Amino acid sequence: MKRNSLSCFYVSLWLLFAAVLLQAVESAKGKYAHMLFNELFEDYSNALRPVEDTDKVLNVTLQITLSQIKDMDERNQILSAYLWIRQSWYDAYLKWDKDKYDGLDSIRIPSDLVWRPDIVLYNKADDDFSEPVNTNVVLRYDGKITWDAPAITKSSCVVDVSYFPFDSQQCNLTFGSWTYNGNQVDIINSLDSGDLSDFIEDVEWEIHGMPAVKNVITYGCCSEPYPDVTFTLILKRKSSFYIFNLLLPCILISFLAPLGFYLPADSGEKVSLGVTVLLALTVFQLMVAEIMPPSENVPLIGKYYIATMTMITASTALTIIIMNLHHCGSEAKPVPQWAKVVILDYMSKIFFVYDVGENCTSPKREKEEERKLEGDDGCQRRHKEVRRHLSNRKDDCDLKEKLNRNLNKDYGVNGENVRETVNCCSCYKMLIKNIEYIANCVRDHKANRAKGIEWKKVAKVMDRFFMWIFFIMVFFMSVLIIGKAP
Repeated sequence: MKRNSLSCFYVSLWLLFAAVLLQAVESAKGKYAHMLFNELFEDYSNALRPVEDTDKVLNVTLQITLSQIKDMDERNQILSAYLWIRQSWYDAYLKWDKDKYDGLDSIRIPSDLVWRPDIVLYNKADDDFSEPVNTNVVLRYDGKITWDAPAITKSSCVVDVSYFPFDSQQCNLTFGSWTYNGNQVDIINSLDSGDLSDFIEDVEWEIHGMPAVKNVITYGCCSEPYPDVTFTLILKRKSSFYIFNLLLPCILISFLAPLGFYLPADSGEKVSLGVTVLLALTVFQLMVAEIMPPSENVPLIGKYYIATMTMITASTALTIIIMNLHHCGSEAKPVPQWAKVVILDYMSKIFFVYDVGENCTSPKREKEEERKLEGDDGCQRRHKEVRRHLSNRKDDCDLKEKLNRNLNKDYGVNGENVRETVNCCSCYKMLIKNIEYIANCVRDHKANRAKGIEWKKVAKVMDRFFMWIFFIMVFFMSVLIIGKAP
């Protein structure tokens, strides 16, 4: 028990001694850091370039870390990004011997106390001229200064929406010194590309790389070279949102347009369906136009909308023409012979179009039609028999009338039966005339009705023909827009 108590006492004593020693070291380092700061900045000026020889070039190493894409404004062509900008350079006047300061090798001081390179974003598109946050810099004993500063940048980006919503964009971030030329400050990119290790995944865009390229440009105003580093941000749009909210509804609405040809002409909704579909596509077209820049490059989905709207306009116009054919009626001219052969004989069989009142699910129609035709033939035969009988009666009347005249002439006989026979014959003559008039009217009515039925069948065949044509057009346009996606 005594040994355990002694061991615990020694451990506690040792921990207390280590804590006191660490506090003493920290206080000593704080004392040396304060002394070092006073000695370094006693005669230091942050207004001049920190080189011992003014003809010597100061190298600034630049590294960009992309943290987040805040917004991509396609209409105004502005990219908003959250960046971490790291700049490092050597200051010839901020060096010390770390052995004289108890091994103190680095200190952290406000960035506005030291000279900083005026590296800015050349293609900045922000209304307010803002600089990186005034964070501290890390100053090492050999004069190396490292400045890490976060910044929210708004840069101009040429947006190509030709393949929207399957498009890819390349946005450049060009950094360079605003006043120093290449003979004074040279910019070196520390990596071949921007750092994407801390990138927060975006809901709309995928990052496929951020290569960095150094450029040395001689402007027309000056003979000195001006170096810059351009980071190219390669973005690929995530198209799922636009497929389900813009493209898929358009495809479904487009397939409704050919169904307008399948509607019965007597329903009165054929033209209304086409106009409704056209208005729906116009709304989607306006939604796309609101988010796209007003450029000459029409997006892929916009081309699809325009093609579909043109097709629906054509289908509505054809529907109006076909409805005029359907309602030709009995006063129209007969169907031309070529139309009877091409449309009524061949095309009706190809598109399975039957006579008015028929359909493919009622095979008994043919038998009923045959019985009807047989009934019509029987009726016609009965009419002929009646006419033949009446004609015979007429001949008999004529014969009796002739005999009566002869009897009157030869024998002077004028009986009551003869007058009745004459009156009966005149009634038969009037009845025959009335029956012939009725028969002619019935024949004319049937001929006119058959003429109207032929025009209705022509309209129905043309409806089916254009329905399949427009179905094929919509299908191929949908496949074409998906196939054009890069």
